[in-house]
Amino acid sequence: MILIQFTGLSGSGKTTLAQNVRHLLIENGYKAEIVDGDVYRKTICKDLGFSKEDRCENVRRLFDVGRNFVAEDTITLMSVINPYESLRNELRTHEFVRTVFLDCSINNLIKRDPKGLYKKALLPEDDLNRIKNFTGISDVFETPETADLVLKTDSETVSFSTNKLYDFIIDNLKKEL
Repeated sequence: MILIQFTGLSGSGKTTLAQNVRHLLIENGYKAEIVDGDVYRKTICKDLGFSKEDRCENVRRLFDVGRNFVAEDTITLMSVINPYESLRNELRTHEFVRTVFLDCSINNLIKRDPKGLYKKALLPEDDLNRIKNFTGISDVFETPETADLVLKTDSETVSFSTNKLYDFIIDNLKKEL
């Protein structure tokens, strides 16, 4: 089975693509689950902040959930920013993990800003509403050096990226046989 570890900045399309691909997989008879960072931040990761250590622990906890789904022969889509190359590489040591980078320019993300987070992250330093340690603005995002698949979500349509990811997953499953 396979676990897709998405990586990409906030608003790059991780949750949207995970939902679309999960729907396609289920429609075609596969078991598939999403492990979404936004969802789990409210449950098993609610004790964590946004320091580097806490971000890494967050991803490790999500991976543990995902690994359990994989053990049940379920395709797992782990939708989380996952900003550090060393941690992504740590997860890649498991033969069932593939890395998918959602590549979207910061300018495009600022324009999209579906959650209003970039607007808050770009407020003046002394503004109480400013988001500190925001990945890609005031905190680091390490562009993957060795992603298994790159989706250019600022130039590809959602439908194109969805189908490209679906085909990638199916091709990887065929290699397992």
